[in-house]
Amino acid sequence: MAAAGNAPAGKAAMRARYPRWLEAAAIVVFAGLPLTAAAQQSTPYVAPPPVESGSTLPAAPANDGSAFDPIIDLLPDLGFGRGGPALAPTESPARDRRVGDGTDAASLTRAVRPPVRSLDISRPAPGEGRAATILADNLSLDAGRSVVASGGVVVWYQGARLVASEVIYNGETGAMRIIGPIHLTQPARTGTENETILVAEAADLDPNMQDGILRGARLILARELQMAAKQVRRSDEGRFTTLDQVVASSCQICSSNPTPLWEIRARHITHDALKRTLHFDQPQFRAFGYPVGALPALTAPDPTVERMTGFLRPLVRTTSQLGFGMKFPYFVTLGDHADVTVTPYLSANRTSTLELRYRQAFTNGAMELNGALSRDDIDPGTTRGYFFGAAQFQLPRGYRLGVQIQTATDRSYLLDYDITDADRLWSGIMLDRVMRDRLVFARIGNYESLRSDEINSTAPSQVADAIWMRRWRPGGMIGGEAGLEWSMHAHRRTSDADVIGRDMARGSVSFDWRRSEILPYGVVGALQTQIDADVYRISQDSEFDDWFTRIDPIFAGELRWPLIRAAGAVTHILEPVLQVVWSPEHDWSDELPNEDSQLIEFDEGNLFSLDRFPGWDERESGLRANLGMTWTRIDPTGWSLALTAGRVLRSNRDTAFDGTGPLGAKHSDWLLAAHYSDSDGLAIANRSLFDDSFSISRNELRLGWLKPGLEVSAGHLWMDSDPREGRDKDVSELTATAGWQITDGWWASTETRYDFTAERAQKAAVGLEYRNECLTLEMGLERRFTSSVDVKPETTFDLGIRLGGFGKQKDRPGTVARRACLR
Repeated sequence: MAAAGNAPAGKAAMRARYPRWLEAAAIVVFAGLPLTAAAQQSTPYVAPPPVESGSTLPAAPANDGSAFDPIIDLLPDLGFGRGGPALAPTESPARDRRVGDGTDAASLTRAVRPPVRSLDISRPAPGEGRAATILADNLSLDAGRSVVASGGVVVWYQGARLVASEVIYNGETGAMRIIGPIHLTQPARTGTENETILVAEAADLDPNMQDGILRGARLILARELQMAAKQVRRSDEGRFTTLDQVVASSCQICSSNPTPLWEIRARHITHDALKRTLHFDQPQFRAFGYPVGALPALTAPDPTVERMTGFLRPLVRTTSQLGFGMKFPYFVTLGDHADVTVTPYLSANRTSTLELRYRQAFTNGAMELNGALSRDDIDPGTTRGYFFGAAQFQLPRGYRLGVQIQTATDRSYLLDYDITDADRLWSGIMLDRVMRDRLVFARIGNYESLRSDEINSTAPSQVADAIWMRRWRPGGMIGGEAGLEWSMHAHRRTSDADVIGRDMARGSVSFDWRRSEILPYGVVGALQTQIDADVYRISQDSEFDDWFTRIDPIFAGELRWPLIRAAGAVTHILEPVLQVVWSPEHDWSDELPNEDSQLIEFDEGNLFSLDRFPGWDERESGLRANLGMTWTRIDPTGWSLALTAGRVLRSNRDTAFDGTGPLGAKHSDWLLAAHYSDSDGLAIANRSLFDDSFSISRNELRLGWLKPGLEVSAGHLWMDSDPREGRDKDVSELTATAGWQITDGWWASTETRYDFTAERAQKAAVGLEYRNECLTLEMGLERRFTSSVDVKPETTFDLGIRLGGFGKQKDRPGTVARRACLR
């Protein structure tokens, strides 16, 4: 099979070679998995360029079938039914990792998307479009009303185009005898996923130029899968195409290398253009020309199909706890709007697992349910499992409803079976509406910790939140922008013990206003105010009163002086900022427990915030000045650099910070942040917090580099110990993920997480993929080092093989689309 690539001519002409060790490995795997040779995954497929001549499949076997291995004739009926086992081209569950993020239903994964397709098989009404157009070098008409066209013949009829050396048309019967080489196409479908090309040596066609017999023919579907046969029979106005003594493959085949990486030989292959399926009669799978497996019958999707009932590609998974195992997912379509995937998972006498996924699309939303039940040797005699469900629906007037259910027997189950590493699950309902000037949000649900029953009883489990926000621009002399917010919150612990079983409820209202003006010399001045009022109900805690109310006003003024300087083509922007904020000094610690403001960030994003606490229970107070300066350099070559430095000065120490952390002192730590980006895809960001003696309390470095053939994301975090934030030891941790194209067709990836304080890795993973136009081989090795009472370190190895040409697929980074032969 050949194609003209989009790469430069020099590269397109280069002939890539299969690595010999990969070929040997593929033969071993194929020989061990003969029944799953064509199971596929249905990711969207980007079709290669049109097929050229000069690259063909091996010659079709002789009519006597002598070229076929005798094993086909001896195979018994394996009970697959008349159509044989069906292969379904949908995504593999191995790629569909569940997420237990403990937040809301917004993490709903992609549900089934009903395909909107129509197959255009030309069936004109009687008497319409019956005229044919013939273009030829020579044209003659004999007494029997037969037309003979020869020399560069081109025939257009009902959307089909026929190119041949000679065409003999019988005027009485309407039949055509064609002498090749023959090239039959539908120009309207050229370049689309429904493009079909027939090439043959000779043919006898019916008047509709769709049905008939073609000899020495080759059929190319969607510019991807090609089949060479001794004879091709077309019927039912082109719907059914039956190939006799046929060879099928999607691999590159050239005269210098006529044996493809893999091929399927069969007595007959029937393509149903309406159902878009391929039925193989007695198929034999070969790798490098050697037979490795056979079946009595097989049904597979053609290259244009996204969803079809049948087996997905199997997944080989080996773990240190479960041993060698395999997954055999079976996909069932329930119309265009729903589907079910049932996946048995068997390992070497260690586990018996049944996984289930149900997806359904509605006119106003989608739903997905996932679950599994297992009996394994990790916890003998116990049935383990999980159930995750999520749904989203669009309601009238812009509202959105979300529902999420997440539960598991234990956290180690989610890790053992590679579902998610979350240790906290959330189940509940959510309602929101987001508009340009207003927001409505409400949710109620239950948190489930997978760490221990004690945490579940002492941590808030049932939680409810509601927020209503509105922003507008007052007219008249007031001007500026104003906002009003109403919010409610309640949480409950399952424990009835005093203090540790504390339950709380809160109702709040907040009003804020800000107005900016440009002052002389380009100085930007702003005034800002905010008033917060809260009512608390506290129960099961004898240390605090049952009811607590407060009103907290804030006033602020701000001056900014943006300065711009152009030095040639380079632009410099310098902006010093002074913000003074005042609110009454207070200490709420004796009257109100702090439940939602334990972890505090101090960065360039909140340097000029009126309040840096993330929740409502605690607030900054007193007189304070937020000082900062930003310098930005923009270079015409495509790179830019920005530096931000700042600090918070207070008249008195704020007791809300307990005297610890970067904001705990009268003068905060210095903040220094830098951001760099360029046109080559490189981005670097660093944020440091240090005191007057340059002792660093926190430092975060992030790096990202995205370019063709390279994807890198890395970060290092350093944090001093802080008992107030539950951090008894210093934190020094490195995380990194990378993917790069080693060479054409080879893509490598790696991921690691290393704890320098504990001097050990938490996670390490490497992956290797080989992809060409007809085969994808994926391997992954992962080691999880973390351990606890319920969780043990584990090593996992995954292996998957996918063949091209069956079901719509997508060329991923590094794919070698070799469709042209070197001539």
